[in-house]
Amino acid sequence: MSLFEMVQESQEVFNKLLHSLSVSISVLTRQTHHSLSHQPTWRRDDIVQKDDTPMYAAQIGSELQKQFAILPGGRGMNGSPVIVFPEFPTFSELEEEELQNVLSYLTSIPSVEASGVGFILVIDRRLDRWAAVRATLLRIAGSFPGNLHLVLVLRPTTLFQRTLSDFLFKFNKDEFKMKVVMLSSVTELHAYIDPGQLTKELGGTQEYHHDSWISHRTAIEAFALMVKTTAQTLQAFGTELAETELPNDAEATTILLQTHTLKKDTMKEDLRVAQSQGGRLLDCINEPLKADPEYNMMHDEQENLATVQRLLGQLDETETAFDDFWERHRTKLEQCLQLRHFEQHFREVRAQLDVMSERLLGFSEVSVSPAHAEHVLRELSGHEDKARDILDLALSLVSEGDRLIENSHYAEDSIRPKCTELRGVCEEISSILRSKKNLLLRAMELHHALEKASHWCEEGIFLLANQPVDRCQSQDGAEAALQELERYLDTASLHTLTDSSAICCQYEAVLNSQLRDQIERVFQKQSSVQEMFEKRRVSLKKLAAKQTRPVQPVAPRPEVKSPHSSPHLERKDRRYSADNALSKKVESPEHNGGTRHASLSEEEENLAVLRRHVMNELLETERAYVEELLCVLEGYAAEMDNPAMAHLIPSNLHSKKDILFGNMPEIYQFHKRTFLKELEAYTDCPELVGRCFLERMKDLQIYEAYCQNKPRSESLWRQCSDCAFFQECQKKLEHKLGLDSYLLKPVQRITKYQLLLKEMLKYSKGCDGSDDLQEALSSILGILKAVNDSMHLIAITGYEGNLSELGRLLMQGSFSVWTEHKKGHAKVKDLARFKPMQRHLFLHQKALLFCKRREENGEGYEKAPSYSFKHSLSMSAVGITENAKGDNKKFEIWCNSREEVFIVQAPTPEIKTAWVNEIRKVLTQQLKACRDASQQKSSDSVSPNPTSNNTTSISLSPFRSSGQKNQKKQEEKKTEPALTSDSNSSSSPKHKGWNKASLSADASEENDGYSSGEDPMNSDPEDEVGKKLAPGKYTVVADCEKAGPQELSVKSGDMVQLIREGDEGQWFVKNLRTSKEGWVAAANLLSLISESKSSQSLSSSDGSVSGNLSTSSSCSETYTSFSDIKP
Repeated sequence: MSLFEMVQESQEVFNKLLHSLSVSISVLTRQTHHSLSHQPTWRRDDIVQKDDTPMYAAQIGSELQKQFAILPGGRGMNGSPVIVFPEFPTFSELEEEELQNVLSYLTSIPSVEASGVGFILVIDRRLDRWAAVRATLLRIAGSFPGNLHLVLVLRPTTLFQRTLSDFLFKFNKDEFKMKVVMLSSVTELHAYIDPGQLTKELGGTQEYHHDSWISHRTAIEAFALMVKTTAQTLQAFGTELAETELPNDAEATTILLQTHTLKKDTMKEDLRVAQSQGGRLLDCINEPLKADPEYNMMHDEQENLATVQRLLGQLDETETAFDDFWERHRTKLEQCLQLRHFEQHFREVRAQLDVMSERLLGFSEVSVSPAHAEHVLRELSGHEDKARDILDLALSLVSEGDRLIENSHYAEDSIRPKCTELRGVCEEISSILRSKKNLLLRAMELHHALEKASHWCEEGIFLLANQPVDRCQSQDGAEAALQELERYLDTASLHTLTDSSAICCQYEAVLNSQLRDQIERVFQKQSSVQEMFEKRRVSLKKLAAKQTRPVQPVAPRPEVKSPHSSPHLERKDRRYSADNALSKKVESPEHNGGTRHASLSEEEENLAVLRRHVMNELLETERAYVEELLCVLEGYAAEMDNPAMAHLIPSNLHSKKDILFGNMPEIYQFHKRTFLKELEAYTDCPELVGRCFLERMKDLQIYEAYCQNKPRSESLWRQCSDCAFFQECQKKLEHKLGLDSYLLKPVQRITKYQLLLKEMLKYSKGCDGSDDLQEALSSILGILKAVNDSMHLIAITGYEGNLSELGRLLMQGSFSVWTEHKKGHAKVKDLARFKPMQRHLFLHQKALLFCKRREENGEGYEKAPSYSFKHSLSMSAVGITENAKGDNKKFEIWCNSREEVFIVQAPTPEIKTAWVNEIRKVLTQQLKACRDASQQKSSDSVSPNPTSNNTTSISLSPFRSSGQKNQKKQEEKKTEPALTSDSNSSSSPKHKGWNKASLSADASEENDGYSSGEDPMNSDPEDEVGKKLAPGKYTVVADCEKAGPQELSVKSGDMVQLIREGDEGQWFVKNLRTSKEGWVAAANLLSLISESKSSQSLSSSDGSVSGNLSTSSSCSETYTSFSDIKP
């Protein structure tokens, strides 16, 4: 049944009640004249559709108040209503309209039955004249609207008027056209009307108060009008409900239900008001009975009481019918609302199911590795979790539809097909998920089997590589190695794959071209490893079968009889042990050379496999890295320019894409277009990949800018990480990790390269590209150091200049610092500096900065410390003293002739040595630059004179006494020696001498004090070993372990004496600290002692001057500044 049909049915019942109610109301509002003889009583069966306007007491209240005609409620002997016309002297003066209104109103009050019998008029004219009586009768006869039964006239009581009236009545009786009876007294009246039906004025007993009668009539009529209005309102509301069309959406249905409910509540309130007023009116009618139980109501009172009771009863029935009608209508609207909600949810869920189905159908379960398979499975699990939520929502909607059908919903035919459709789609999606998950599990099973077989092969390669060849030369060693191989081969059945065709058949559902190639490669690898094992078994069986005595694995070194003789050292290549997957190479007798060669070939093949493994990891991670960068740039950075996403971007993120992503686009373009392609070119020769890194080392420095921007990027990310924009982008990309994890990828990638290069270098010792790999590793580490240094550098605050003008940052670190100042001629220590200052030093090419490290705070990159700038020293005005205060961790940095001295204590001696060496390099480079400039200018004005004797020479031995030092300090207070050319040459430049007597130079005119040929910084140390090394005493600046039993070990800080040069670039050296002697390679000596010759000469023990510069740390020699050198 439709809602319209149900409303129609309910309205029919409702209209029947309204009809009954209208009939009752019409009794109180009837105004039509009842004519007993000429016309029947007109119907008032439907007050709602009545056009005549009823008359109420409130409308003619002033006429009724005149009381010229009343309806006290009495009845004649036959039940006729009695209308009384009391004495009213001005009756003739009444307006016709007034008379007509009052008579019409009074005749409309009795019931239809009583009115049909006819009215009895009692005209009291006892005090009037006959003429007035006659006029009254004529006027009444002409204007009385009802059916007249009898007219009783109390004639005038005066003798004349009574006689006149008796006489004239007989003659005028016919003109009245109504039955008139002339009465002489009230006693005669009682013969027609019972005294109980007459008021006291007419000799009756009835209590009548005209004002109370008007009040009651007004109240009854108001109640009847209220009931009528309520009935009309209910009918109009019912019609509105019946004609209302059901909305097509949930929101409109909700609004309609709320509107109808509000109107219903208003109707109910009107009904309650009407019932309340009717109750009060009923109490008012029954009031005389409550006061006097024996009180007899008049007929009109009884009719009024019955009418009000009937109206109240019908109001109750109407309310019940209306409630039933409303309940059906409300149920229908609620079912409509449920249907609209169901349809809306169905559309939403169906759209989500379609998206999920499309996504699953487009989801590729193909995987190329176990890690990729696990990744794909995790992605599928993520899809499964989302699908489970959607499926639960769909099944919940299906349950809701079933519940609506069980509750006899009127739209069952529309709900049932939708539930069936949802069940089918849910089952289809569940089936797709199960199928793809099963395929992925099968693929993972295959991947693990392949990985297990590959791992077995790699373990076998390691086993072969780790078997020591020297131990296998004996029969027992060969048998032990053979048993080890046999035991490992016994595990092959548990780890390897046996039948390629069976594997392909078993996993046919998940195979693709990549997996087929991978299966083929694994089987080839198994075959290669088994072949390698078989070759090793054959070799070991041959060794185990031979009965030969053990041979010496290392040829004896000739004994050195004299420390001055030149040893003949036989150099051999070194191989790394099991950690590097390569056994040591040792010499064997000639008859065993063939076996040795075969073993080495196997080991080289093993190392080649490992190199390919590292290369594959490098390429795979590089491709994944490029894809991740592209994903971030397209999924986040590009979306920031998407107008559709603009409303999700917070205000503090506007125009800050460059801050958030830094130079990631530049990094992506470099790796995508250049670096990845060049790396792929070295797939077949992974040992040469170091060349690729070296060629692109300058390009890799772009990471420095990215890392420097990282703190700003992280700070911006923390401010906006919870915004809807990033959440929406992450949702679209289906990433489980936030953007911050992907912004860290470039930092992780640049650090990953050095790990991969170390691995590749470990397996490439002795290969052609090992030197390139070592250089590439050093360069990458240099980039990492530069990045780390720059991260500290950008944290400096308070420096007013431009840090970029200070040159490249060479070193940085934390130290304890004391200061000393020289004021006038007195040296005064800063009393406030007994406790050292903690300073962070930054060594640039042109300046040394002193900063104070601040507390670390914040998170992530913001947790990095900050540095407050305190002081700076120009490197052109700096000198150093290598040892200070007898502490091997301290050194001095001073300037301005030691007017300002900084005593610096490093955390370790090694750090101190590294800093001293670096500062020495800077000063040496500045000296070289000054010499070049001076030499250029001198060559333009003065020609060198090699035979000149008028030169000033400062000749210092590598060892200086304290007396010499004191003497030199005293000379500083007077004059400083000058390095000049010929004193007679006025055009020759003069050079101010170096402060602190720490330099030794040959100032002959032949070299002009700055001979580039004698300056070690102007010659190649490898090409001029003989020129730079001379017998004498030197200080070692780095540790060196001996490579053979006849070689010498030295430590940093040892004093050594070079005795003589031997063959093959060897020097016989004595360690003066340990008194031990031995041979040291000249190349090693250059790295051990030549690094410290930036400002002092390498001289022999007899004090001869070579024109070069050297140092002696044992005597606290110092390195001066070059600010006073003038060309």
